[in-house]
Amino acid sequence: MKTKINIQTLAKELNVSTSTVSKALNDSHEISEETKRRVLELATKYQYSPNPHASGLRNNKSKTIAVVIPEVGNSFFASVIKGIESVARVKGYHVLIYLSNESFEKEKMILENLQLGRIDGLLMSLALETQEFSHIQNLLSQDIPLVFFDRVPQDIQAQKVVTNEFELGYKAVHHLWESGCRQIGYLLNGISNSTLNLRQQGFLKALSEKNIVNPETHIVEIPKEISDATFFQLLREKSFDGVIASVEELVTPLWLACKSGSLTIAQELKVLSFCDFPLATVLSPTLTTVKHPAKEMGEKATELLITQIEKPKKTLSFQSIMLHSEIIPRESTQLLSKTIS
Repeated sequence: MKTKINIQTLAKELNVSTSTVSKALNDSHEISEETKRRVLELATKYQYSPNPHASGLRNNKSKTIAVVIPEVGNSFFASVIKGIESVARVKGYHVLIYLSNESFEKEKMILENLQLGRIDGLLMSLALETQEFSHIQNLLSQDIPLVFFDRVPQDIQAQKVVTNEFELGYKAVHHLWESGCRQIGYLLNGISNSTLNLRQQGFLKALSEKNIVNPETHIVEIPKEISDATFFQLLREKSFDGVIASVEELVTPLWLACKSGSLTIAQELKVLSFCDFPLATVLSPTLTTVKHPAKEMGEKATELLITQIEKPKKTLSFQSIMLHSEIIPRESTQLLSKTIS
């Protein structure tokens, strides 16, 4: 049977203490360069690597952070995870990812289970169904470091990383207006959260400033199972010459609806979508989008969390950190030559 190599094995063969081996492997200034070299050479020979969980038990840290996200189906959260993992890896932390699938009950269960396990901190974006926050308050009462990102609760004191959604909703209207649109629609898919609410408020403010009567009537909810023909007919009835897709998931049904009714995007209907997903530059015409700093959001949130973990006595500031997104103009918002009749 192969002998298990551990820190005691290395210490015995080198005739030094286990403490010396541990400090050498952690590049401690207390250990001479010669001793570090001998320890590392022997560790390499035996293919030995320290157990991060064992070292975590000694300092009451697991070097593990949990991430709770509502979905991975769109490009935004995939990019956020890349940012989280890039910072965590450099800092020596493991990342555990949990999906709430937009369910309040599943989100609640995840947080309850995390309180029983060994994590050093939590990064979290709320599920769509989450409207009350007792499960989050319970977690905070256990002094578990927590940072929210993107979808955040307004009434809970915690560090948050968000984007300028109100401003983006406002600027999206102005972008379409400057390209000739006067009947601008805002398409919803029946969901609501802090992020989407701010976009919608910005949209309504911009229309009001353009002296549009009853701007709320320009907001249209698109049922999940809507047919292409029905979607197309809705666009005609509203006489929209420009629309804003509030979420990435509406782009494909919108494209199919326009195709089914021979409605030419960019020429007859301008389209702007939130979230700059990869296929935006492949579509014909290419799609004008809002580019969110998703990877940067993941990086910033992780940096804040690790600071909380490693400097728990430091006085925390609970204000939101706002990152700035931008509109990326493409062919779908070129100047219109004619409108829907």
